Amino acid sequence: MATIRVLLADDHNVVRQGLRMLLEAQPDIEVVGEAENGRQAVQLAKSLAPDIVLLDVAMPLLNGLEATRQITRDLPKTRVLVLSTYCEDDYVKQLTEEGASGYLVKQTAATDLIKAIRETYKGNAFFSPSISKRLLEHCRDVFSHGSQPRKSTTKLTTREAEVLQLIAEGHANKQIASELGISIKTVEKHRQQVMNKLGIHDIAGLTRHAISKGMVESTARPLSAQAS
Repeated sequence: MATIRVLLADDHNVVRQGLRMLLEAQPDIEVVGEAENGRQAVQLAKSLAPDIVLLDVAMPLLNGLEATRQITRDLPKTRVLVLSTYCEDDYVKQLTEEGASGYLVKQTAATDLIKAIRETYKGNAFFSPSISKRLLEHCRDVFSHGSQPRKSTTKLTTREAEVLQLIAEGHANKQIASELGISIKTVEKHRQQVMNKLGIHDIAGLTRHAISKGMVESTARPLSAQAS
């Protein structure tokens, strides 16, 4: 029996501990690493090349959406399975568009999670029953009524999305520059590009947008708009 190598990514230590205990009780699953934020998840995925990355959506420094984008882009053989408290259609749509192979809500039964990991490993998609039902209803609506799918929201580059999240988390330009390994001027350039693309020209507005997209949790408190 092949061993499925899994990387856990969640900013709550107790959640990771619980998942590790659950998964390692299975004879065919091995937890090869744990990440407490999205940036660490990407780094560990690149170094460990796991079969599955099981990750949350709302994580500090780099959210699950951007982590998924980078992992699926750089590691085509690694599959991403989302496990999150967020279950709105927009989150599911965005994550699957970026390459996630499955999406589960955290209330999912342990048996469903194990099944999801095994199915994802085989190359199949897997969604929580409630999400699958909505996806099916949407497909029926499209075929029955000819409804046009909604246009995707404004697409930010990976770097722009990283800068937006760090701004929304309250980091000053100097901190962002240090975190991303770029100059302050480059941070300012990306921030302006984000504002222009989104049509939002203040930090409070950017923070609200980031929260609405699940990039940061509502507890984030931004610093001064002009902080550097």
